[in-house]
Amino acid sequence: MATDYGYDSGLGFPEEVRRHRVPAGLRAPFEGRTWRELGYVLLSLPISIVMFTYAVTMVSLGAGLLVTFLGIPVFAAGLAGCRGLGAMERARARGLLGLEVGDPEPLRMRGSGFMAWIGAVLKSGTSWRTLLYSVLHLPWALFSFVVAVNFWVYGWALLTYPLWFWVFPAYVGQDGLQLYGDETHHIYLDNPFEIGVTALVGLLFTLATPWIVRALTTVDRVMVHGLLGPTRLSARVVELESDRGVVVDTAAADLRRIERDLHDGAQARLVALAMDLGLAKEKLTEDPAAAARMVDEAHGEVKTALQELRDLARGIHPAVLTDRGLDAALSSVASRCTVPVQVEVDLASRPAPAIEGIAYFTVSELLQNVSKHARATWAAVDVWRVEDRLLLQVVDNGVGGADVSAGSGLAGLAERLDAVDGILVVDSPGGGPTRVTAELPWRGDRV
Repeated sequence: MATDYGYDSGLGFPEEVRRHRVPAGLRAPFEGRTWRELGYVLLSLPISIVMFTYAVTMVSLGAGLLVTFLGIPVFAAGLAGCRGLGAMERARARGLLGLEVGDPEPLRMRGSGFMAWIGAVLKSGTSWRTLLYSVLHLPWALFSFVVAVNFWVYGWALLTYPLWFWVFPAYVGQDGLQLYGDETHHIYLDNPFEIGVTALVGLLFTLATPWIVRALTTVDRVMVHGLLGPTRLSARVVELESDRGVVVDTAAADLRRIERDLHDGAQARLVALAMDLGLAKEKLTEDPAAAARMVDEAHGEVKTALQELRDLARGIHPAVLTDRGLDAALSSVASRCTVPVQVEVDLASRPAPAIEGIAYFTVSELLQNVSKHARATWAAVDVWRVEDRLLLQVVDNGVGGADVSAGSGLAGLAERLDAVDGILVVDSPGGGPTRVTAELPWRGDRV
């Protein structure tokens, strides 16, 4: 039996995936996933009874005490307890169903103290969603419990009927399991044909039960994910907060890089230039020829410093990008690459300046990687627009092996793109070629 390793699509956590010769329908009653889902359904009824009782009691008590000051704290305590029960339900779904649901947004307290906590609990949408879950889950848990238990018990009982039908004539005083009976007629399942048909019906019930239980737990997954997990808005807020941190860190890193380049490059040359000019000034009357040579050397240093400043400014935001757009700016970058680069930009208009700058920086970094690491003989850059997305692709015929997860510059590019809802996809098998595709939001046209 061949085996490989991966992720079980139903559970979500790593486990060994076996290529069985037995069909899934026949092995389903014996799989661990089936028993975990059945355990979830069986536990749901007593747990939902506790949750429903707690929620209704606390809400009723709080509503009854609203005429006094105690009603609001009791109501808030009830909602806080529901939040705790919701956390327990998420953990239970994670353990038995393999459902990965993130924690909802935390309480956002304005100020400190007991009153601030009460206000935060009452204003939190998570509190009310967990209360709704506590009330709605009981009827569904009761229904799923009854359906699952009946199908499971009757299925296995009928399947194993040939093993225990002898109990009826031996101890009950009848020929077999009674199928029908009234005052004059009685039908028992007692002959070999009827016993075989009964076992066959039990087999069908047994094979169908895991899929019925799976369908029941699908509704539980939807309820847990929809009522106990984070909302799309809160998840988006968390994502934007994370992206804001990435943007701040990236900006700080860029500032440190600019300061280091200025300090180690142009600033050092300008300091040396000032010293050389000072010495030339002193020798101007004593040794004019030496002073002229020093001035000539200082002139060369000025040219070098100016070139370094131009390169530094080009790395921040080149003037050609502002004046003429991505086509001219990327062609300028490609001309400095160590391998021939074909650039094709198919844009009818220009994106927002911020997106244009990120696209330029991304292509520039990727071409630097081609020059330094790819050992390629050619590269190509394509930029085009698809609806409201800007796509760019850099391809080279180098040795390949580029990996975003290795903590290289590609990881920094991926974080930079992710901060603006962009995507970086790297396809770089060993031996090449390497194809890096970046996708950015368009964010409005600019003439």
